[in-house]
Amino acid sequence: MLALTGYTDRFSAPPGGRIAFRISSAFEEDYQVDLVRIIHGDPNPEGPGIKLRPVASAIEGPYPSRYQPVQLGSCAEIPLAAMPAGLEGSRTVGAVIWPTLPDRGPQTVVSVRDPATGGGFWLSIGPDGAAIDVASDTGETVSASTGTPLVRHQWYRVWACIEPDAGRITVHQDPVEPRFMCDDAGAGSVSSGGTTGGQGAPSLLIAARAARTRDQHFNGKIEAPFLLASTDPQTVAAVFAGDAPAALVARWDFSRAITTRRVEDTGPNGLHGILLNLPARAMTASGWDGSEMCFAHRPEHYGAIHFHEDDLHDCGWEDDFVFEVPDDIPSGIYGCRLRCRHVEDVIPFYVRPHTGRPTSDVVFLASTFTYQVYANHRRDNTDHRFREKGLSWGASQHLPDDHSDYAHSTYNKHLDGSGVAYSSRLRPILTMRHNFLTFDDPFGSGMRHLPADTHLIDWLDAMGHGVDIVTDEDLDDEGVELIAPYRVVITGSHPEYHTSGTLDALHEYAHRRGGRLMYMGGNGFYWRVARNADWPGSLEIRRAENGIRTWAAEPGEYYNAFDASYGGLWRRNGRPPQLLAGVGFSSQGAFEGSYYRRAPGSDDPRVAWILEGINEEILGNFGLSGGGAAGFELDRADVLLGTPEHAVVIASSENHQPSFIPVLEDQLSQRNTYTGVPHASLIRADIVFFETANGGAVFSVGSITFCGSLSHQNYANSISRMIDNVLRRLRGD
Repeated sequence: MLALTGYTDRFSAPPGGRIAFRISSAFEEDYQVDLVRIIHGDPNPEGPGIKLRPVASAIEGPYPSRYQPVQLGSCAEIPLAAMPAGLEGSRTVGAVIWPTLPDRGPQTVVSVRDPATGGGFWLSIGPDGAAIDVASDTGETVSASTGTPLVRHQWYRVWACIEPDAGRITVHQDPVEPRFMCDDAGAGSVSSGGTTGGQGAPSLLIAARAARTRDQHFNGKIEAPFLLASTDPQTVAAVFAGDAPAALVARWDFSRAITTRRVEDTGPNGLHGILLNLPARAMTASGWDGSEMCFAHRPEHYGAIHFHEDDLHDCGWEDDFVFEVPDDIPSGIYGCRLRCRHVEDVIPFYVRPHTGRPTSDVVFLASTFTYQVYANHRRDNTDHRFREKGLSWGASQHLPDDHSDYAHSTYNKHLDGSGVAYSSRLRPILTMRHNFLTFDDPFGSGMRHLPADTHLIDWLDAMGHGVDIVTDEDLDDEGVELIAPYRVVITGSHPEYHTSGTLDALHEYAHRRGGRLMYMGGNGFYWRVARNADWPGSLEIRRAENGIRTWAAEPGEYYNAFDASYGGLWRRNGRPPQLLAGVGFSSQGAFEGSYYRRAPGSDDPRVAWILEGINEEILGNFGLSGGGAAGFELDRADVLLGTPEHAVVIASSENHQPSFIPVLEDQLSQRNTYTGVPHASLIRADIVFFETANGGAVFSVGSITFCGSLSHQNYANSISRMIDNVLRRLRGD
């Protein structure tokens, strides 16, 4: 873990609101805290440099260091007021499992353990197959295993019989679908001497061992775990078949309440519980046959939960101090700076205005959903040259490649190879720091997301354009009324991830209510994400079917467990980005930039004001992002995908590097594309303008690297002039 870091309980608050800071410090002495306003985060010496403005605040001062640990790994916890009746004698514990790391272990399937004495029992798997451990309250432990390795990604029935009176414990594993020439069934037993314990256990855990701290987490799917006050083979078989014999103590049906964190017991004791640390629900179970792809339509086929040892929802750290937002503080991006010895960390947050009480006629929509989805993205690209550049520039040295303590990005995979489908903001986010470098960009700085968006924040500040700031989460919570008072809504460089709520609000604002939208990036409005009140601060993404992806959702697992919506691209949900912004994702390449060339449409009297005072035909062949305004990820206009017929293309990019390819959803074959045009013609970014109802308008630049060109030559350049023309025009009547 990092020596000094932290996170907030929320991303934003208005004047009079409060933001709590949760800090972990491994130092013995106090750490120092002060407040800064973040204007420009790019440390590249070729640009304006880092701009952090000190802000006097009540939180400034020393604070005592204390270490706060992180508990990774998901499980289900079932509170036990007392050991359920019937489990003091012979009993069976079992489940249906689909292991993803069967040679790693031990990994607990079901456990009951008294942390005070260590007594209890736990069914697990490991390199020797399924195993059972029984521990007495005096410390004696006996174990048995099948001795037969399990096969990865295969379904098994595993169960263990504990017979104190007979002085024996037995464990079994049986493949649900036996395979030819694969002998993976097995059983093992050992004399127990009547060992039993755990009567004082406060809870039962599924997918982890009950201990003082949860450990031995399971990797893979678990379905229908149960407890049975019998060891009779026919009774055990009946439970696996879904029956409820009289000896049943508990059977947890994961096909119930899938959109919640609740775990429901269908047995007679009602031993319900909750999930911890965001395991994946709506997972195909052993009986899934492909006849239904949505869990809401046939939940019995989705009665499995995928647990991982590296899941994380909330670090659960205690508050160290609270910032009470003053009434007179301007809306903006702020940072809580922590310092001790040579270590520094700046935790960003936003001060937003009260709803309905704007302090400007322009509002910047911070793409916090996108920042969160990419949070702690481990790219394995931090070689010596990258690190040396960052160190010499004063960039953040807290790199996800070095720290997996705070869980991963949804662009990474879990240790078991499955895609990370959830991301929480209730943890330190190393990539969400003002001076974080993403790429070793030979032509610029290589910044993305929040740091890259400070290119625009800095330009607005330098050009005297006062703006308010709100976040994606604010917009999703409050809807269109949050942004309705503003003349202009302006996005950052990469507003990629959206809920139906944020898209609805932006479409209502720009296409019906006369709002003016400036989309200042590329690959925006692309993926669908979901939220759920049971998992505050979290987002879910299912990378279904197509699109530019680092992993693919498994067949049958395309629907979000959070809200039963179809996951994946918004385009696959009938809402291509062109419908909102006039342009949509068209091409991706390396982090390199090219330029735009003026299009014939730029001379149309309707839009001639956009390039007023600009004589150049070539626009943006410079910048801090990839060396050019049109780069990395590019959006194009396309009437077939929803660009309005009356939209005007002001300029289009050209001369992109060989690394660029059309997006996969446009490639039907090696020859054919969705729109029927050659592949090469899809490799471009379009700058587009069109009017909407009631005096509204949309202006889109179609490139992620665009904002990196704004500060070139002390803000006196064609890109800066163009955006100044547009913003001043859209702010007017």
